[in-house]
Amino acid sequence: MNLQTSIGALNRVGKTSFGRLKSLGLNNVQDLLFYFPFRYEDYSVMAPISQLRPLQTVTVRVKVQMIANRRSFRKRKILTQALVADDTGTLKVLWFNQPFLQKNLKVGDEIFLSGKVDESGVQLISPEYEKVKINSVHTARIVPIYHTVAGVTQKQLRFLISQVLPCLKEVIDYLPAEIISRHQLLALPQALQNIHFPQNSSLAKLASLRLKFDELFLVQLAIAKFKKQLKSHRAFKLAFLEKQTKEFVAGLPFTLTGAQKRSAWEILQDLQNETPMNRLLEGDVGSGKTVVAALALLNVVLNGYKAVLLAPTEILAQQHYASLIKLFSKQKFNIALLTGSQCLVNDEKQRKKVMAQILSDGQADIIVGTHAVIQENVKIKDLGLVIVDEQHRFGVEQRKALLNRDAKQNLTPHFLSMTATPIPRSLVLTLYGDLDLSIINEMPANRKTIITKIVYEQDRDKAYDFIRKQVGAGEQVFVICPLIDPSDSLGVKSVKQEYARLQEQIFPDLKVGLLHGRMKSTEKEQTMTKFKNKEYDILVATSVIEVGIDIKNATIMMIEGADRFGLSQLHQFRGRVGRGDRQSYCLLFSDNNSALTRQRLNYLVTCSDGFSLAQKDLELRGPGEVYGTRQSGLPDLKIASLADVELIKLAAQDAQELLQNGELSVPLEKALQRTNVSLHFE
Repeated sequence: MNLQTSIGALNRVGKTSFGRLKSLGLNNVQDLLFYFPFRYEDYSVMAPISQLRPLQTVTVRVKVQMIANRRSFRKRKILTQALVADDTGTLKVLWFNQPFLQKNLKVGDEIFLSGKVDESGVQLISPEYEKVKINSVHTARIVPIYHTVAGVTQKQLRFLISQVLPCLKEVIDYLPAEIISRHQLLALPQALQNIHFPQNSSLAKLASLRLKFDELFLVQLAIAKFKKQLKSHRAFKLAFLEKQTKEFVAGLPFTLTGAQKRSAWEILQDLQNETPMNRLLEGDVGSGKTVVAALALLNVVLNGYKAVLLAPTEILAQQHYASLIKLFSKQKFNIALLTGSQCLVNDEKQRKKVMAQILSDGQADIIVGTHAVIQENVKIKDLGLVIVDEQHRFGVEQRKALLNRDAKQNLTPHFLSMTATPIPRSLVLTLYGDLDLSIINEMPANRKTIITKIVYEQDRDKAYDFIRKQVGAGEQVFVICPLIDPSDSLGVKSVKQEYARLQEQIFPDLKVGLLHGRMKSTEKEQTMTKFKNKEYDILVATSVIEVGIDIKNATIMMIEGADRFGLSQLHQFRGRVGRGDRQSYCLLFSDNNSALTRQRLNYLVTCSDGFSLAQKDLELRGPGEVYGTRQSGLPDLKIASLADVELIKLAAQDAQELLQNGELSVPLEKALQRTNVSLHFE
């Protein structure tokens, strides 16, 4: 047996078990050794029966005096009852639906039982059991608990991992000795031994620290290596056109904030370099990222090059298109809109051109589009800048498709990513560690704070009266629901149910529209156009409106099942109102009145800073839930957390230092190849 031995070759692994284990990503011995527990049960405390206390978690060493199965007709379960004893007393034991125990355990067997004593203090219910031996696996120790699937038990995983521990002698420690010494880390084989079967809690913590550091270090090393490679690429060197830029800014109907000016200058400086820009522009909802991007587009086009602005939805692409047409009305730039259902160019002569021609013939100065631009797989001549809005909503391969270098000149376009989702510093270091960062942390002066309220069920009618009053004053309302179709199992309102209820029962005299993700693109577009043109008073929608929708007349955001959304997502919804100069409101409805829910929603009531809310969301829900591991390219961390800020900083420093000092070792290169981290510019 070695690290590459198939799991199917191990004892007690049949064809069915092998298939189930593969679904956990376990194919060979190495996979098993690197399959970490997510928590432990501490069964290391041994106690005689006479000293057991109610609700105590404990291990007892006992002999079986009696064991038998009986059927519970009332609950339709098979009960296995046992009586066990040690020198100090006897204890009752009860297991549910495990009739095989009567064959496994015989009268006279000496066993360990580990579990929680019931409230009476005289019985263990469904404890772990194991016959007494020198090295126990399931009892009488700190016991690992793993993520599993139906048909794979904790005992099976522990047994298999204990079976392959001799292969630890083949594990090569890829971390440089000086880093191990500097941070006083365990050797890798020792860490793997103690992450699965720690001798004590201190060794479990040390093992966890070593393996967390490894994961974060490899992610940071991948990022540092990529940034070093990127410096060898060449981009179009774009001159900063100061006179034209100042004229453009002077012609804007508003004054740029300090944060906008600072971010724009950072971007414009990058465009002057021969090394490709790789920057993230991060700004809260309504902070004015589009005009900062426009300053970059202005300089690219006036330098004689092309640009692409990519959006995740047709609605957002159309909005960007309309904004750029307005911003560049004096410049007469040729701006194309290319989505799955539309192909528009603001030059009438070009309007009927097919999409592929527009992309390849170089007629458009700026192409605004969705993934349809990528799917055409056409090289864009003289492409100087790619801007991707809310780029975590695109797959890595989609992003890479636009960044192919100019085959003729071997040049890479500059890259700017934009997001309205505030990202805590720890996530910036990992999720966006390969990007330089510009932050717009200042709101335009004329923006009013949106008044946010939690609406309890007894106040629902008052909220409806308020909505009716606002609509009567000529304003419009968003209503957000968690689901499209009814779902009794979740107990939350669907958008279809709510639409019917509001239109038929609550506001029969008002015009109510419906918008959700399963509608065709043309239907969504028609619905949003009608809402923008005030043909609807109320729009009932799912989270499809989370990003980018800009309806200045909408002043009320009503969110059903608010407890089902994260704080960052609720903040995004809230940002869909307050786009004009009138006071706007966000009403949070929830059927869950628990203290924890109220406390969480109150963060939104009292805080309007997206960065603070994002940090709180990260603490409460974790990065995978907040940002979506699959869609955002989050590294697939098995044991580390993106909330481990200090450890991330140490790992980043060590990775950069190591890369500066020379070539990586072969074992480290191999470990790096196995790291699942999706960089943003490859």
